[in-house]
Amino acid sequence: MFLNTVLVVLTDLAARLLGNTVFRKHFHLLLSAVVMFGPALSFWVSSHSVFARRSHFLYRLFLRSGYGWTCIFVGSFVFLLSFSIRRSLALSVRHLSRLGLAGGLWLGFCKLLDYLDNTTGSCYEPMLSGPEATIGQPLLVLREGESKSECLKDGMLWRGYEVSEDIFLLCLCCLVLAEETAVFGPYLSLGGISDAPLRILFLFCVLLLGLWIFLLLCLLSYFPKFPAQLLGGALGCLSWRGLYQGWYRVGLSWCCPGRPGLGLLNIKTETSDAEGKPLNHNCCN
Repeated sequence: MFLNTVLVVLTDLAARLLGNTVFRKHFHLLLSAVVMFGPALSFWVSSHSVFARRSHFLYRLFLRSGYGWTCIFVGSFVFLLSFSIRRSLALSVRHLSRLGLAGGLWLGFCKLLDYLDNTTGSCYEPMLSGPEATIGQPLLVLREGESKSECLKDGMLWRGYEVSEDIFLLCLCCLVLAEETAVFGPYLSLGGISDAPLRILFLFCVLLLGLWIFLLLCLLSYFPKFPAQLLGGALGCLSWRGLYQGWYRVGLSWCCPGRPGLGLLNIKTETSDAEGKPLNHNCCN
């Protein structure tokens, strides 16, 4: 009973924050400020910290498969919420398709960025061996036409037009999480029925959002790389704006899944039936 009370209190507080209009309208600005000024933290962090090593288990376990983790937790939450309200598999799949479209856009941009890096970069051989070769020492051009993978495989250095895919991924995941979970606050405030599994999934999504922000700060402070990280953050914000603030708001159609919460909060729950007040999905706009 005590644990259930704690769960309800925590999820209500988090849902109220994520569903707040001010937070939702300015969360992308907060992320932008983090990306812009986060590298300044490199003056205060220690190079001997465990997070200063790329081999740290958080980077290996979560970073490269970040969108997969996002899809697992957010997809489970979206499916359970939508199916418990409408009992419609087609509607649940339609809401899940937003994650698939965002993932497809992310993969497409990653392929484009890899192609851009390969076509604009060159392979260099350090004139000195050891760590001095990577920090400002003169470089000797190896040969033209070698791909990035071959260059790195041979132990050489690749220099090209780089955009940080890690920052791009983390910013996109944060914004997707914030958008998809924001519907839970209005749902609860309008009398929506929520059991423990739904609240636990929502809490996992909130914890995952906190983890992505933490990893974002770690990358910016321990591995500052300007302007590659700034470009990655800008691309993540632009992708979110194009999808959630643009395409998904055009209107429901065969090619548009609609915005989060569309068609979910316009039915009556047990509470609203007793009061005679139907839920209105416009509260999530």
